Amino acid sequence: MEITEIRFTMRNEEKLRAFANVTFDDSFVIRGLKVISGSRGFFVSMPSRRRPDGTYQDVAHPINTEMRRHLESMVLEAYEREVKLWEERHKSALT
Repeated sequence: MEITEIRFTMRNEEKLRAFANVTFDDSFVIRGLKVISGSRGFFVSMPSRRRPDGTYQDVAHPINTEMRRHLESMVLEAYEREVKLWEERHKSALT
């Protein structure tokens, strides 16, 4: 399974930095991953829904650690590129 596209909706909040939609093999998409700024750097939170008792349950998530690391690294690398592009666009607009 190959990640063929990652799209972001950027946020300017203290912790939530972006929502990500990840497409696999140009045929399956998972929407609603979150790029979070935590105390030890950025991490990816899987899409979840709130249960009646107030807790959250992931609606899509990797089954093993290897896939979680791969997915997180791909999303964070793409996020860093997106931030650099955004900064370049806005820097040139200001000068």
